[in-house]
Amino acid sequence: MLEIREFLLRARLDAAALEAWVEAGWLVPRQAEPSRAFSELDLARACLIRDLREAMGVNDEGIEVVLDLLDQVHGLRHALQRVSTALQALPTPLRQEVLARLQAGPEGAGSRAGEGAPAAG
Repeated sequence: MLEIREFLLRARLDAAALEAWVEAGWLVPRQAEPSRAFSELDLARACLIRDLREAMGVNDEGIEVVLDLLDQVHGLRHALQRVSTALQALPTPLRQEVLARLQAGPEGAGSRAGEGAPAAG
């Protein structure tokens, strides 16, 4: 965990910018006032925000969109990791069947006899 002073130095931020970003919800300290602490992930996020603003000229609304999309990608990666872990726990034949269906794509779903959409009559 990084205390505020170290965080500000490493992120190359001033206290006012940090406060504004915390207030906007862009950064969430791991500990409440007065001994706020930030993680290395927070530091990377702060550097991204700084780069978006200063180097790329992205406005606050654009930063909101970027951070929201980044958070969604992060959440999806965690969900995919949970699915992968669950898949690895399956018996080998079942795991192989699931993998085969995933490789077949949406058109291959329900392709076994008696599964999927009803036959045209």
